[in-house]
Amino acid sequence: MWIKLKTVLVCLCMVAGLTVVTGTAFALQETVEPAVETLSPEPVDVESITAAITEELQSNINIVWTCIAAFLVFFMQAGFAMVETGFTRAKNAVNILMKNLMDFSVGSIAFFLVGFGLMFGASNGLFGTTLFGLSGVEAGPDWSWTFLIFQTVFAATAATIVSGAMAERTKFISYLFYSMGITFIIYPIFGSWAWGNLLIGDNISWLADMGFHDFAGSTVVHSLGGWLALAGAIVLGPRLGKYSADGRPNAIQGHNLPLAALGVFILWFGWFGFNPGSTTTGDGSIGYIAVTTNLSAAAGAIFALITSWVLLKKPELSMSLNGALAGLVAITAPCDAVSPVGAICIGAIAGILVVLSVLFIDFILKIDDPVGAISVHGVCGLWGTMAYGLFSTSEGLFYGYGVKAFGIQFVGVATGFVWAFGLGLILFFILKKTIGLRVSAEEELKGLDIGEHGNEAYAGFQIFTTE
Repeated sequence: MWIKLKTVLVCLCMVAGLTVVTGTAFALQETVEPAVETLSPEPVDVESITAAITEELQSNINIVWTCIAAFLVFFMQAGFAMVETGFTRAKNAVNILMKNLMDFSVGSIAFFLVGFGLMFGASNGLFGTTLFGLSGVEAGPDWSWTFLIFQTVFAATAATIVSGAMAERTKFISYLFYSMGITFIIYPIFGSWAWGNLLIGDNISWLADMGFHDFAGSTVVHSLGGWLALAGAIVLGPRLGKYSADGRPNAIQGHNLPLAALGVFILWFGWFGFNPGSTTTGDGSIGYIAVTTNLSAAAGAIFALITSWVLLKKPELSMSLNGALAGLVAITAPCDAVSPVGAICIGAIAGILVVLSVLFIDFILKIDDPVGAISVHGVCGLWGTMAYGLFSTSEGLFYGYGVKAFGIQFVGVATGFVWAFGLGLILFFILKKTIGLRVSAEEELKGLDIGEHGNEAYAGFQIFTTE
């Protein structure tokens, strides 16, 4: 009897336990299901995420490419130093190198503190009024810092062009002052008229607003420097012994053409940052602009060689080197807008022009330019800017678009000439009448290395003469 009762109790307990477990399970199921439904992820907007990642990646690529281009353009300072040193006499080599070092150093600080704001700050219609010292811009990844370093190396290029035309007879202290003046005021104010809307898109930039096209600076950088060099060479006067009593020019040979050739190759290399870098965007246009740049330089060298061979009866090296530079300067304005054949034509004409211009300035105008800076940068910068109005595939005369673009380009180059040459004459005349612009005849004959710096570029090898 007891065993039967015990068996019945066990069965009842099992049924009760099963009932409780089942009820609990159903209760848990009702609780968990809504929770699972609550935790299930919402649909992901893949397109928005992809677009954000792409934008961030492109922004970083733009920064990296623009910085690389800026570093290439900075290396052009070495090219300018080598060209100017090679085309001048050994007794002035230290002076040339010192000027190229200091115009970048002085120019970097001057442009940071004042020039950048005048050029790219919020404009009052004539120049920028903000961003001096990049005030108001937080330290960090802001695009303005990248843009600043890229524009700084351009400003230094405009200043260093003047060095070559005024070489071998200029006081070093005067050079520091006019380099400061160029990067403080002359370059940035004109730059604001042509490029002032590159950072602040709705800025007033009256040349750009009327359609003036100077992609990387044939006028803004090179012609501006060339016209300042012209003003400086006129006020300074020729080197002693450059012209005889009857006015005939005497050749004053550079002391190291291999060094000058190395400088030209460095400049050619750096120009792949100068022109393609002016996209400030890492995209496929970089390759196209590099091609047009290279073709123009090659054509310039070839046609300068031919021109000098015909006129001077020898395939002259210095003219050929300047021909390559002339082609590079000329293509700088239209490099993004012309066909490869157009680039060859522009470079070829620049190569012819540079030879004719050097001879004209030397023999007819009797202006002493030891390295041909006025011809390379001033004249060929003017030609390249005007060439956009002829060869542009989107609005050039040779492509059936009329003379409107050509006329606008003329306004730009004329404004650049009047501004740079006019202010240059004033600046150099003031320096001449105050601290003095030219070294003494004794210093010039002995060499500026000793007279100005107390150094010798080739100690133990250099033989000083009174040439």
